[in-house]
Amino acid sequence: MNALSTLVLALAMSTDAFAAAVSKGTALHKPRFPEALRTGVIFGVIEALTPLIGWALGSVAAKYVQEWDHWIAFVMLCILGLMMIRNAFKQEDEESAPVSRHSFWLLAATGFATSIDAMAVGVSLAFIDNNIVVTAIAIGLATTLMVTIGVMVGRALGSIAGKRAEILGGIALIGIGSTILYEHLTAAGL
Repeated sequence: MNALSTLVLALAMSTDAFAAAVSKGTALHKPRFPEALRTGVIFGVIEALTPLIGWALGSVAAKYVQEWDHWIAFVMLCILGLMMIRNAFKQEDEESAPVSRHSFWLLAATGFATSIDAMAVGVSLAFIDNNIVVTAIAIGLATTLMVTIGVMVGRALGSIAGKRAEILGGIALIGIGSTILYEHLTAAGL
């Protein structure tokens, strides 16, 4: 995977966390930068760890599926992309009164929920030539940045921007999966 694909993947992985951060920022009463950064770091660390776990699991299976690994990556990324797009259209319950700070455990649980797709991407990356550490760091940094921004502008943007970002992230995942499939099929001369 080249640097551009890694960057696009990192941004795509951070969009669902961004969408969650926008809603968290909306629920906060006048979010300040330290709270936004705290939220970003919690999400970013979790989002960086999950592709490593997925990659480790996928590496165990990689030697058994080498002939069709590109199809696995393509299907998994497309499914995740479609799920992100579908989730963007779901109606969410409105949170009640604004709070001044979210608990660590609430943020960690939300961060983990938004990082399940990163774990699945990690599994699919085990089947292709990729430096998982660089990819995981890129995903973690992009998530930290996007979540921090999402919290800070959440009250101003509301849930509409978060939904649009999640749709774009889903489209990006489908594009990356298609690119992986195309590269492998053209390299094989098919």
